[in-house]
Amino acid sequence: MQVLEAICFFIAAIFAVGGAIGVVAIRNPFFSVLSLVMHLLALAALFLLLHAQFLAASQIIVYAGAVMVLYVFVAAYVGGVDEPMRPSGPLLTLAPFFAGALFIELVIAALGTGLSQINTEGAEVSPGFGGPEQFGELLLKRFLIPFETASYLLLIAAVGAVVLARRRRGLEHLDEGEDAMQPAPEAAPSSAAESGEPVVAPGAAV
Repeated sequence: MQVLEAICFFIAAIFAVGGAIGVVAIRNPFFSVLSLVMHLLALAALFLLLHAQFLAASQIIVYAGAVMVLYVFVAAYVGGVDEPMRPSGPLLTLAPFFAGALFIELVIAALGTGLSQINTEGAEVSPGFGGPEQFGELLLKRFLIPFETASYLLLIAAVGAVVLARRRRGLEHLDEGEDAMQPAPEAAPSSAAESGEPVVAPGAAV
């Protein structure tokens, strides 16, 4: 049983890492979203190996299902145009250093927690681990701010992608045309001569 779990773990880990790399490396938005779906499904498999059935089901239903529909809609609106991404300025120089530092930190964290668990049965899993009660308590108490921040980031990313795609396709003139079609407010005449009304002299009979 442990051998089967180890095989499933390595297969799911390979798909998770491969999907994450595909999201960054693939420039076609549609195939990048498909890579993200594969990554989320692999994470769901890893959650199942951790006996977190509710979390795995939520991963598939909410993220690989509902959220991916939003991503596919944005990718379809943006289009499948391959555009080179060439950052300029200090980002081009500092990005590899930040990426390397983050990778080293993750490796140290993984080795620090993994080496201590060699020749052991692993962490003890409580009966309610990964259940709705524990999941809701952590999500709405301890991790409430990160959860709400991620929700706003998803919304901002979707709106920003639509705006950028509209500008890239040259559709911003439609907004200007809609503004031009609206009737302009009539300016109040400053004098009777400008308004075209007849000027009546004082004391004259009307």
